[in-house]
Amino acid sequence: MKLDRKWILPAALAALLLVAGCKSAPPPPPAPPPPVVTAPPATDVESSARPATEVDETERMAPKSIQELQQELNESGLLGDVFFAFDQYELSAESRERLQRNAEFMQSPEGRSLSFTVEGHCDERGTNEYNIALGQSRSNTATDYLISLGVARSRFRTVSFGEERPFCTESSEACWQKNRRARFVISGTAG
Repeated sequence: MKLDRKWILPAALAALLLVAGCKSAPPPPPAPPPPVVTAPPATDVESSARPATEVDETERMAPKSIQELQQELNESGLLGDVFFAFDQYELSAESRERLQRNAEFMQSPEGRSLSFTVEGHCDERGTNEYNIALGQSRSNTATDYLISLGVARSRFRTVSFGEERPFCTESSEACWQKNRRARFVISGTAG
């Protein structure tokens, strides 16, 4: 039976999330209800409504899904892709700077508990087999550099998609340049 490559990563991520869910500890027993305290009625001078800028502690502390966290990181620029020259997997000075910023996030309190999949991508030129190998070299190079900066190897998984998942679909150098990348995806919690 031959597996279709486009289903390997989604199946692996689903299995990872299922296993991660199975390993969780049972929920703690419910806390006793807080004592009932009545507040004095609001006067004309004071307002019982909370300011619009104040965030309820439970809203701020609510756990985010991996997809929500990934979107937030993409929008904030804390975790970014690195790009490669045509037919290359060596890191440029710009790529090293981006990886340094990624490593800083990964070692921060917010990022320390996360694990990552480093995806290698290529443009459409070359055979499928060649691009899968080149994409793997790109993901390995990016991962090795992060490890050299002190991020634990156990927090990474590498995969190559070759040309199968382009970011841009036009046949132009500007588009191909966007497809030659190593992409960082949150794959779960480190553990």
